[in-house]
Amino acid sequence: MITKNISVQIKSGQEVRPVAILVQVASQYESKIYVESGSKKFNAKSIMGMMTLGLNEGEVITVSAEGNDEVEAINDIEQYLSGKK
Repeated sequence: MITKNISVQIKSGQEVRPVAILVQVASQYESKIYVESGSKKFNAKSIMGMMTLGLNEGEVITVSAEGNDEVEAINDIEQYLSGKK
């Protein structure tokens, strides 16, 4: 299992699109992927969970992945959240 703190650098506001794209990115991988913010932890592949969590620009979240493609999953999610993808 890999765990990484990532600073969110995408604009989110009230828009659902950034969260939906994050779910799409996470869903490409077989690994179990979770996103934590404060005391909240949600499956990154669950649109409802991720909408509840929300993503705020500048916020630092913890992303964890466990599975055969965990390294690629974490790297791809970090690329998206950092605004590089």
